[in-house]
Amino acid sequence: MIVRPERAGDADAIRTLTETAFRTAPHADGTEHLIIDRLRTAGALTLSLVAEADGAIVGHVAFSPVTVSDGSPDWYGLGPISVEPSRQGEGIGGRLVREGLERLKALGAAGCVLLGDPAYYRRFGFEPDARLTLDGVPPEYFMRVAFSPVYAEGTVSYHPGFYG
Repeated sequence: MIVRPERAGDADAIRTLTETAFRTAPHADGTEHLIIDRLRTAGALTLSLVAEADGAIVGHVAFSPVTVSDGSPDWYGLGPISVEPSRQGEGIGGRLVREGLERLKALGAAGCVLLGDPAYYRRFGFEPDARLTLDGVPPEYFMRVAFSPVYAEGTVSYHPGFYG
C-alpha cells in the first residue's frame, strides 16, 4: 500500500469510497462525499491523501483550513476520512492520519482539529482542549493537536464547504 496526494482523475473513486464508508457509520449524515467535492471545487483541500493498494483507492483523508475566532492562523481541520469497509481495521486510517499530520507540519501548520472518537484519535496526539470549541459539539469529541507551543483559543469554524 502507498499513501500519495490526490491526483487528477481520483475524484470519482474518492467520492465512491467516502459514500460507501459512511453509508452505515452511526454519526454520519450521508453528505461526507459532498463535503469533499465542495472543498475541492472551492480550492480548499489543503491536503488530500489517498491510500492505494493494487491500483485501487482504499482510503482517503482530507485536511482543510479552519478559522479560529481569536484570529490564530494556520490551523486546519482533519476530515472526512474514509477507509474501504472491507479493509477497515488494517491500519489504513492510522497511516493516513499520521502521514497527513506530518505533511501539515511540513507546510507550517500551527495545529489541526477534528471532530471524532477520543478513544481512536488520542493515539495521534489529539486531545480535547477547553480553549478550542466547536458550536453544538460536546467538548470531549472536539480535539486538537498543536505543532507549536502557541495555542489558538476560541470558537472554530470549518470551511463553508462543510455546510452545503
